[in-house]
Amino acid sequence: MLASPGMLHHLLPPPHLAFAVPHAGPGTPHHALLPLSRLRGHLAPLAYASSRRVRRRASGTTVRASVGEVAPPAPGAVSEEASTSGPTKFSMKIPVGDRHILVETGHIGRQASASVMVTDGETIVYSSVCLADTPNDPSDFFPMSVHYQERLSAAGRTSGGFFKREGRAKDHEVLVCRLIDRPLRPTMPKGFYYETQILSWVFSYDGIHSPDCLAVTAAGIAMALSEVPNKQTIAGVRIGMVNDQFVVNPTTEQMEDSELDLVMAGTDSAILMIEGYCDFLTEEKLLQAVETGQVAIREICKAIDGLVQKCGKKKMVDAIDLPPPELYRHVEDISGDELVKALQIKEKILRRKALSALEGKVITILSEQGYVAKDEPSGASENLADIIEEEDEDEVIVDGEVDEGDVHIKPVSRKPPRQLFSEVDVKLVFKEVSSKFLRRRIVEGGKRSDGRSPHELRPINSQCRLLPRAHGSALFTRGETQALAVVTLGDYQMAQRIDNLVDTEESKSFYLQYTFPPSSVGEVGRIGAPNRREIGHGMLAERALEPILPPEEDFPYTIRVESTITESNGSSSMASVCGGCLALQDAGVPIKCPVAGIAMGLVLDTLEFGGDGMPLILSDITGSEDASGDMDFKVAGNENGISAFQMDIKVVGITLPIMEQALLQARDGRKHILNEMSKCSPPPAKVLSLYAPLIHVMKVKPNKVNLIIGSGGKTIKSIIEETGVDAIDTGDDGTVKITARDLSSLEKSKTIIANLTMVPKVGEIYRNCEIKSIAPYGAFVEIAPGREGLCHISELSSSWLAKAEDAFKVGDRIDVKLIEINDKGQLRLSSRALLPDANQESGNKQQASGSTREKTPQKDNLVKMTTRKPRRKKQAEPSTAEVNNPVNNATASSKDLASQGSEMGKK
Repeated sequence: MLASPGMLHHLLPPPHLAFAVPHAGPGTPHHALLPLSRLRGHLAPLAYASSRRVRRRASGTTVRASVGEVAPPAPGAVSEEASTSGPTKFSMKIPVGDRHILVETGHIGRQASASVMVTDGETIVYSSVCLADTPNDPSDFFPMSVHYQERLSAAGRTSGGFFKREGRAKDHEVLVCRLIDRPLRPTMPKGFYYETQILSWVFSYDGIHSPDCLAVTAAGIAMALSEVPNKQTIAGVRIGMVNDQFVVNPTTEQMEDSELDLVMAGTDSAILMIEGYCDFLTEEKLLQAVETGQVAIREICKAIDGLVQKCGKKKMVDAIDLPPPELYRHVEDISGDELVKALQIKEKILRRKALSALEGKVITILSEQGYVAKDEPSGASENLADIIEEEDEDEVIVDGEVDEGDVHIKPVSRKPPRQLFSEVDVKLVFKEVSSKFLRRRIVEGGKRSDGRSPHELRPINSQCRLLPRAHGSALFTRGETQALAVVTLGDYQMAQRIDNLVDTEESKSFYLQYTFPPSSVGEVGRIGAPNRREIGHGMLAERALEPILPPEEDFPYTIRVESTITESNGSSSMASVCGGCLALQDAGVPIKCPVAGIAMGLVLDTLEFGGDGMPLILSDITGSEDASGDMDFKVAGNENGISAFQMDIKVVGITLPIMEQALLQARDGRKHILNEMSKCSPPPAKVLSLYAPLIHVMKVKPNKVNLIIGSGGKTIKSIIEETGVDAIDTGDDGTVKITARDLSSLEKSKTIIANLTMVPKVGEIYRNCEIKSIAPYGAFVEIAPGREGLCHISELSSSWLAKAEDAFKVGDRIDVKLIEINDKGQLRLSSRALLPDANQESGNKQQASGSTREKTPQKDNLVKMTTRKPRRKKQAEPSTAEVNNPVNNATASSKDLASQGSEMGKK
């Protein structure tokens, strides 16, 4: 029976009696149920740890064996906490920016290949790495999956919906998964086919320190400690810019004032991934930010290497399985000139079919027929009867025995042996050879597959107003890449609600949704929920367009952009940026400036392909150049600055000088694209569509908002029904947004709301007001919707009236003047003051007190706009239907007005 590592821990003596366990010798039997490589990975750390304890004691290092609290480790030093009742815990504090992060391992998730807990402030991220017991079939894609989840319990919350358990990953979590996956994949060796899974959870969140870049570092540490034979250690940081100063891992409060949001990952010597957005920073500023981040990453990686030396597991180098080296020569010999001709075909579909046919031919020869080298001689075909010849046919056989020497082999040449290879290996090698031939053509000949030079862009064509009923539309075509962008405008109800670790729900008034159907590449595939690639590309295009949008106070619309890729041959996300910019203009959105995007490629080692050894930067790469190249660097912005960027590296070795060259070349490409976009035909309409909703924003006093809503939302519902507007949205700050389909209904609702929220002033005159009810002491007159005042019987007429009913009835309309507002806010009106006799009697009084003001509809001096939230995000505002708190209506109750009338009657 083979004891588990946990059981061995209890069987071994305590630390003060620890002994060295010798390594297993070559003849030591291994357990039959575990692969040899995995068994070495489990046994070696146990023996290594035991012997290491003896050496540390000899060198004078103190090993704590207490179960209680242990002093935190010094920055950069590894602290080991040993216990007789629990596992050994290793911890390290790593300086990052103006603070430290704490890394702990060994005490949690012990059955995983590696697991770590990384703490920043009170934010804690747990990451684990596990491997399958047996390798998958060889493929050209490393079998690694990443899952990241933000537990709401980390912030002391739970889901507000019916399902309380976290389920499908949110878009934000998918984006973090991509941030973890992209820098790790280039460090994985070819030929390692064990399925690898990285799981990351946010267990604690303090609302100050973001967990996303912390998860990248945690996954890099876990991978370095595991058995996966990755090449180098990676770490990730976020860089912000506050007051023109770069900040490493800024807090959430600092990010609110930051002009830059850059997340980057790399090794101690190179950059592997960058992604982020900014407000049109220059290339020089962005390079300075990357340099700041690289310094921080270098320090983290050095500290991680020290931790790996203390408690890392043995790497499964023996599990790497590469195709036979001679197979590369055989594939080149067979494909040869045919492969060169196929790579020169300009059309993507024709080139793909030619390569597929050639690949099938190579597979048939090498995996079915067998390969015969061209330089080996071939012998004549002979069968066994020709080869074997009896020396003497007349010899008599005695007792049935034949001397072995009687059978002789003819000394003739044979056919050379035929070599057979597995189909999977042939496919892998054919792809690598095709990539090698393509890179050689670019470097040596200076021509790409479509005949362009490295700096040349594909032909560009764009047109707007394709879809008559859409609010805005544009079709952008660049070579064989095409995007159809559609813009839809709406009110606050169309905003995208965001549910995250923060305990306040937010909403986005601008979002872009990217769709990549299989038909865009001429294939048949699954159609369903957006995949991770679609979510990532959509967010990149959204971030590129967001800085050019007007503030909400100038354009109070929710904006949705849909980008459907109808053709794809590289950089479809950047085509979405260009098409989205044109569609926004076609929808009448007053953008600040146009933007464009371009994808840059790279051939790093040109010396191998006959070049001068300098990296070769490619502008506007195609799909094949993306797959065969060493870099995919997407940059969006205008002529003067950058708004969004994303870089994925497939090799370890991208340095700042290479990135600087790519950024400067990308700027020239953006200028060319913007110039071509200005030639759009037909051009963008730049006015609101007839089918777009009308939104009017006005400002009222905050204490008047309840008058608009009414008890249980009764008043606001009646306004919507009466006027026919789509929606009325109110804010606690007094902001009122009216959404309507036509101008007449919008004006009606504006008038009603203005009258509801007006502040009456003594001396104002109200014309054509309706008598709502009549009492013995006077009539109640409505001067505005929901606003009534009492016109006493003595103020109804210049002559004496016994009863108000003698001269007026309900429904009659009269002109009244506001003559008094009592302490209770009740209004006293007079019709007699506007009669000719009364005017003559009170002429001198009016001249002394000034001219009488007549009430007119409120003008634009009452209309103000809302304040803008940063990056078009806002706090979710309560729906008018959800307002259930009873409020005091401006209409005076009958009881109060009756008491007012009786008091006046007594006078």
